[in-house]
Amino acid sequence: MKNATLHQLKVFAVAARHLSFTRAAEELFLTQPTVSMQMKQLTKAVGLPLFEQIGKRLYLTDAGKHLATTCQRIFSELSEFESVVADLKGLKQGQLEIAAVSTTKYFLPRIIGPFCQRYPGVDIALQFTNHEHILNALLENQYDIYILSLPPDSPEVVTLQIMENPLVAIAPREHALAGQVKVPLERLAQEPFIMREVGSGTRRAIEELFSERGLEISVRLELGSNEAIKQAIVGGLGVSVLSKHTLALEKEDGPLVVLDVESLPIQRHWYAIYPAGKQPTIVAKTFLEFLESDTLEPLSKAIPLIDEA
Repeated sequence: MKNATLHQLKVFAVAARHLSFTRAAEELFLTQPTVSMQMKQLTKAVGLPLFEQIGKRLYLTDAGKHLATTCQRIFSELSEFESVVADLKGLKQGQLEIAAVSTTKYFLPRIIGPFCQRYPGVDIALQFTNHEHILNALLENQYDIYILSLPPDSPEVVTLQIMENPLVAIAPREHALAGQVKVPLERLAQEPFIMREVGSGTRRAIEELFSERGLEISVRLELGSNEAIKQAIVGGLGVSVLSKHTLALEKEDGPLVVLDVESLPIQRHWYAIYPAGKQPTIVAKTFLEFLESDTLEPLSKAIPLIDEA
């Protein structure tokens, strides 16, 4: 390995993540032949194959899997070293990788914006995905911080509560239940529901509430995004229960209303988590401290949303 270069390891790490030389080339702004040559030279330095191709798919060999884990540690340590040097210089700079459930896109950029203004040397890579993918990424230690509404109940995870996340019933403005007060949950259960995909934290919370009351949900449509669900509600396909944050950009006289339903809203919170065995980088620690500061209080209270019916 003494003949392997840091550049080759970086190319390998990206290729191993995508399991594709073509996609690695696109991310690194290299040509595909260049990536192939770098991997050929690295394979020669290691002395064992790092990839194997079966059909049209690329897989990591055992040596490749071990090297991918090693690369993750190497680049994590280098990133931490850069942060330490910057900290010694009185600066805060480095890279912060965050994975967050898709609903956080309605408020997370408004948190990251002021943070980046305070620490302009920090580069943030933000990935929006669903709850199930967040937990898988957590197990594989892919990111620095994970933000979700339903953290795993495990001592192996450090959890920080950051903001309220009320789940409310949403319907078209002209819906028969709009304007009614204290609608029984049993009545809402009679409506056709538009739900997030299986694995969504929001869906799990809804199903738990209805199950506790012995009620069944009639799912007419299952969609993978909050925006698609809102459009389906406007189209008259049913009602849904979503985070109130998803309505942050809606107009007060828009086509959606929040229904007044007993047992709703479901009072939940947003959490920032990371593995208990992971030592957060200086940048990650700084961001977590930022989340605990009073900076979020005005944002937490300003979920200006559409009027409740």
